[in-house]
Amino acid sequence: MNQALRVGWLGAGVMGAPMARNVRAAGHQVTIWNRTAAKAEPLAEHGLRVAGSAAEAAEGCDLLVTMLADVDAVVASLNGGPDGGAVLDRLGYDAVWVQMSTVGVEGCSRLATLARDHDVDFVDAPVSGTLQPAQAGELAVLAAGTAAVRPRCAPVLDAVGSSTTWFDTVGTASISSWWVWTRRPFLDIIDGGPLGAPYAQLKGQAMVARDYPGAFPLTMATKDAEVVRAAVVQAGGQSRGADAAAAILQRAVDAGRGDADMAAVVEVLRDS
Repeated sequence: MNQALRVGWLGAGVMGAPMARNVRAAGHQVTIWNRTAAKAEPLAEHGLRVAGSAAEAAEGCDLLVTMLADVDAVVASLNGGPDGGAVLDRLGYDAVWVQMSTVGVEGCSRLATLARDHDVDFVDAPVSGTLQPAQAGELAVLAAGTAAVRPRCAPVLDAVGSSTTWFDTVGTASISSWWVWTRRPFLDIIDGGPLGAPYAQLKGQAMVARDYPGAFPLTMATKDAEVVRAAVVQAGGQSRGADAAAAILQRAVDAGRGDADMAAVVEVLRDS
C-alpha cells in the first residue's frame, strides 16, 4: 500500500460500517461519524476514531466518504442545512469527496453542484452488493470522476470492492448502478462481481429456506426502486418495469417485512 490516507467517513449503517472497517484494515486512518452515535461506537474496537460531529470527521481529511440513506441525509449530514459548507470547508488541501450513497441521477447532480460550489473534487461511486460482499470487501464499485482524481480514490475503492468500473461523466455511475445503461457495460460490471452467479445463489437459497436476515432491508430496496423509476422517467423512458418493481417491494414493506432482507419480497409473490 502507498501512503496512508486520512479518511473522513459519514455513515455507519448496514453497509457503511463494514466498508469503513475494511478501509481501516487496509492501513488508512479513518474517522467516522454517524447520526445515531451508538452505531459508530463499536467501530472504535477496530481502530477507527469516532467523531462527535460530521465536521470533526471531515477535519483535514484527504478523502471524505458519504455512505448514507439518500440525498437528503447526505445534505443534512454535511450541514444540517441547505448548503453543506460546515463540512466541505473543513476538508484538507486537494481533498476528494467520494459519494457512495445511492442517490439517483438527480440527487447526484445536486451533490455534484454542492461540491463545485465549495471547490471540492467530486466522485460519484455507488456500489453493487449487500452485507456479505460489504463485509468481505467484494463490492462492485461504479465510479465516475475525472482521470486526475482516480489515483487518489483508488486505495479506498480497492479496500471496499473487488472491482471498480470507471466512467468519465459524473452521474453515469448512478445510472449504471441501476441497470438502465446498455447491456454490455452491465455484463462487464457484474462479471465476477457480487451480482453474478454467487450473488444470485445467495439470494435464491435465502428464498428457498425462507430465511431473510437483514443484509439489505426491504425498506432500503424500496427507496432504491424509486430512484430507479425517477432515473428512467428523467431519461425519457417508459417506467412500467420500475413501477412494477417498486409496487411489489412496497407491498412487502406494507406486509410488515420492511426490516427483512430484500429477498423476502418473494413472500408477497407466494401469497399472490
